[in-house]
Order: sequence, then C-alpha cells, then structure tokens
Amino acid sequence: MNWKNCIWGGALSVLLFSCGTRQEINYMKDIENLALDNSVKNSRSTLQPGDQLLITVSAKDMDVVKPFNQTYSSATTITQYSTPSSNNLPQQVPVSGPTYNVDTDGDIVFPQIGKVNTKNENIETFRLKLTDLIREYVKDPVVDVKLINFRVSVLGEVTRPGTYLVPDGNATLLSALGLAGDLTSYGVRTNVLVVRNVDGQFTKERIDLTSAQFINSPYYYLKQNDIIYVQPNANREKAARVDPNTGLYISVASVIASLAIGILALTKN
Repeated sequence: MNWKNCIWGGALSVLLFSCGTRQEINYMKDIENLALDNSVKNSRSTLQPGDQLLITVSAKDMDVVKPFNQTYSSATTITQYSTPSSNNLPQQVPVSGPTYNVDTDGDIVFPQIGKVNTKNENIETFRLKLTDLIREYVKDPVVDVKLINFRVSVLGEVTRPGTYLVPDGNATLLSALGLAGDLTSYGVRTNVLVVRNVDGQFTKERIDLTSAQFINSPYYYLKQNDIIYVQPNANREKAARVDPNTGLYISVASVIASLAIGILALTKN
C-alpha cells in the first residue's frame, strides 16, 4: 500500500511540475472601449542623424529637375522582411536613386540648395519643406522622400529575435513583433520593454500588450533603432536554471523505479 501511495504521489508531483501557470495571451482586450484618436499624433517618426534618405524630384519637364537628381546617385539593395504568416524567405528589394545621409547636426546637403535641416521633421513635413525650397527653381515640383535604413531590434522571448529593416520607415510595436514571429508562450505580455535613443538621450517604456491603452503611447509607433525586449516568464527562468540533463535523470530514475517495483512484486510471489 505504501508503494502505491508513493507511485501516485510521484505521478501527481510530476503532473503539477509540468503544468505551468496559465498565461494571459490575449492582446488589447479592451480595444472596443478605447478611442484611438490620440494615437495619430505619434504615427510618424522624426528624422534622426544617421538616417539615409532617398529623394527624387520630378516635374512635367524632367530636364528642368535633372540638377536636383544627379548628386549622390546610387543603386543599393535592401531586405524586405516577410511576415511570420508567410513561408517565403526575405525578399531583396532594389532601391536606386539619389540618397542622402543625415549628418550629426541633422542636415543633408541637397544639390542647388545646399544644407537643409531635418531636425524635428518627419518624412512628410520634410518632403513639404523640400518642395517649397525647390519651388523657387521649378514650377510645380513633385518630391518623393523615403527612409531606406529604418531599423528596429526585437530581442528576448520572440520566435525570431534579431534586427529588422523596415524599408517604408513606418513600424509599430505590433508590426515589429510580427516580423519577429510574435512572442513565444514564455514571453511576458504585460511587461514588454522599449528602449529608445533620441539625440543621444536614452528613454524607456514598459508596455502591457493585453491592454489597448498602449496604442496611445508614444512608443507604439517605433522610431529609428528602437530596441524591443520581451521578458521571459517565471517558468522560462526556472527552466533555464535546471540542469539540461534533468529529463535524462528523470527517465533513468523512472526505469529504475519500475524495475524495483517489478523485483519486489516477484519476491512477494
């Protein structure tokens, strides 16, 4: 009888040990109760030193705008990352045209115009600013500005941690997590850390993905070189401290226990 109690007790202990606590895995449970109007103001990231801009100028008479398109002309290739729902490998997207690097003072040097400052400008406001400057030389110019080196890093408990390039320069916290294949079952969804460097100043914010309130956070729309870290839950940390051979030890112990029970049964007979 004592042996039976030990066996049942051991089985119950294994069952309880193997079952982790139930994790809250739903995102934005209260989204239907939240007004999202305030998030619009944060939807566009301001340009930062180190940004690489592809700028093209066009007009009805393309010969007139040639002087604005001939400097820093280059042909490069960037990587467009596929979404986790796709089985396709990342695609190589060619990008060609005049490119400009934003220097440490926030300036680019544009042909015919000279230095143009990007500080406190996002892609759209800078495009309008540049259009106004070119309009002094060209009638009805059409200016296109793209940020081609927008990167974010996603680390911790995600399926594919790494640094991701977002060619359109428009990324949200959720889209970045999507690029990384979403959180694993061990990721803490109520405490996702976003670290940001703006003009040399580091700031951070902890985000609760289970509440729609984070959409109104200035950290919902990501900025250049943001770092997202997903913390592991207690089960993952506990597993990390366990000897990797623990499973083998348990298997061997189970075999030995079975043999012992069998031998005892034979000796009683």
